[in-house]
Formats: sequence, structure tokens, C-alpha cells
Amino acid sequence: MATLDVLPDGDRMTVTVWGELDLGSRRLLPDLYDVLALSGSGVDLRLDSVGFCDCSGVNVLLDLRVRALDQGKTVVIRSAGRAVGRLLDLTGTRELFTDAARTDGGTPRTDAARTDAAHPDGEALRADAPHADAEHTDSDTDRDHLLAEVAQLRRAMQTRPTIDLARGILMASFSLSPEAAWSVLVRTSQNTNTKLHQLARELVGTVHGSTLPEQVQRQLAAAVAGAGARGGAALCHTAGAAEDEG
Repeated sequence: MATLDVLPDGDRMTVTVWGELDLGSRRLLPDLYDVLALSGSGVDLRLDSVGFCDCSGVNVLLDLRVRALDQGKTVVIRSAGRAVGRLLDLTGTRELFTDAARTDGGTPRTDAARTDAAHPDGEALRADAPHADAEHTDSDTDRDHLLAEVAQLRRAMQTRPTIDLARGILMASFSLSPEAAWSVLVRTSQNTNTKLHQLARELVGTVHGSTLPEQVQRQLAAAVAGAGARGGAALCHTAGAAEDEG
């Protein structure tokens, strides 16, 4: 189970996370939201001690970032271990958690700057103050873009179970470590110009008797052999063996 260590640092809060960021890590969100609310400008995350991270963990980070933008603050990942770093790179979310990832490329806007559409006495803004309307519109556009980006990332993450299953097949078939199996999938995806989730579906399909394309067989066998597994070339016969057993 993941745990938090919180340390105030000026107008920001430094949060060190220990353990695993998986489906159970959503229980951390209320605490993270509280820490964010107590900060002046946002939260800095130290994720070096996270030994495992899956898509649920990344979704927790994305939810925290959306809440931060609502408050005109930022969430910055200051450091991350291999487990987190690899998934951030895979999903293209690393750049969302940098100092440059702000609502307008500079100083984050506050809620007041984004939503204040009236004078203190409650009267509507005058027609001769177009800059205020423009700022409000720009902020709305930024938020809409962010929400669309998060939705797109989450749709992409729905393919993760199939990818994990394909990785398990490689681990069981060729005595690969989780890291080596992941490396085999990524390398084969790159060398065959095949999307990772599509490659995973094809590999899972071999269990039910389907056959991998010849080019994919060659590249996958080479990647398995390169990972130091036993019998990399045997993968070419996996589909046939499965069909015979059926």
C-alpha cells in the first residue's frame, strides 16, 4: 500500500510517495487534495521510492493535476524511479508534470483571475474591458484542452490489461522478468511499426490458435533472444502448438 510523507517547502508542499501506485492508490486522493489545498502554489512529488506503477496510479496523478489547475496551481514530479518514469514516457504524460506545464506557459492563473467576471459590487464588466473576457476565454480553452487530453490518455490506458496479459505470456513462455518482457514488447512494436496494444492483442490471440504475421514472429523471436531468454526462436511455433492442443 502506498503511503505519503509531506514536507512544507515555502509556498509549495513536497510529497514523497512510498510503495505501489496501483488501483488501491486512489485512497490517497483525499489526502493529496488536502495537501494541495494547504499549498500556496502547488505540490512537488518525489516518486523515487515507488516500486510499481500502473495506469490506475497515473490516473491518480492526472486527477491531482486537474484539481491543481482548478486552483491555479501546479503538480511537478521532481524525481521518479524506473517504474513511474517508464509509464510516464509510454503514456506521454511526463511533460504534464514539469515546471513548464502551466495554464498559460507562465505564472499559473488563480481562480479569481480565471472566473471573476464581475466587479466587487456585482455589476457586470463594462464593454470597454475586453481583456478580461479574453483572459476568461483563454482559460476555458486551456481547461477544455486539458480535459480532452486526460480523456484521450485514459482511453489509451484501457488497453493496458491486454498488454499486461501479453507480457505475462512472454514471462511464462520464456522465463523473462517483468522488465525484460516489457522490453521485448516495446522493441518488437518499434521494429514492426505496430502499435503496442495491437501487438499485445495478436500475441494473446496465439493462445487461442491464431498465427502471428511472419515479420512479427521474426522480430519478436529476435527480441526474446536479445533479452537473454531461453529458446527465443521457439516463439515462431507457439501458435502451431496451441492449435495442436486445441
